[in-house]
Amino acid sequence: MRIIISPAKKMKEDLDGLPPRELPTLLGETERLLDYLKGLSLPELKKLLACNDQLSQLNYQRFQTMELRQRLTPALLAYEGIQYRYMAPAVFSERALDYVQEHLRILSGFYGVLRPFDGVTPYRLEMQARLKTPFCKDLYAFWGGKLAEALAPDGVVVDLASGEYSKAVIPHLPAGTRVITPVFGELRADGKVVEKGVHVKMARGEMVRFLAEGGVEDPEDVTAFEGLHFRYCPQRSQPDHPVFLRDVEKR
Repeated sequence: MRIIISPAKKMKEDLDGLPPRELPTLLGETERLLDYLKGLSLPELKKLLACNDQLSQLNYQRFQTMELRQRLTPALLAYEGIQYRYMAPAVFSERALDYVQEHLRILSGFYGVLRPFDGVTPYRLEMQARLKTPFCKDLYAFWGGKLAEALAPDGVVVDLASGEYSKAVIPHLPAGTRVITPVFGELRADGKVVEKGVHVKMARGEMVRFLAEGGVEDPEDVTAFEGLHFRYCPQRSQPDHPVFLRDVEKR
């Protein structure tokens, strides 16, 4: 079973904590992207990243001076988004760390696919960035089937990534691969289930923690998740789309 999650825009260096174990599998492709990004002017990079002046300047300097083989942080500890805060990998047990190294994969527009202890450096490059180059029309075309191949699914993928990232992998998975996509929502008065972005990110992080600390190997056990007042609703679920409803009265 493989679990896929998205990266986060905000990143940090942590050179004093747990050391990285390996370099990213697709680092050769990352080097190719880096060479192109280094050749962009500051205005060109700002347009590509669609961010403000401060972030544009920061990431321009990052790309100009970037080293991909030194001063690295384990990917799991480098990202700081909501999903990662609720996952709280810094306080994982040894058992949980071993579990995520085996089962969890982080998708990235810059690195492709990352194992939790692959060494990375801070960057900004979203998968949906309009990166049109002489060698690709966008990042989806650039990565093609490489992400699915590097993911090496063993029959089951639990998709906890955003659509921006999961669509870079799911269409390229081997035939017969089962994809389980949990839904985290609230039941409205009209009977519809509505997903709210922040709560979804929080729940995805909590679910990774649940799977890791429990050492879950059977994909059917995903439905036992009850974090953040979410509970499995079999009446609204399908075999590969388990629905978890949030009890808003217990917030």
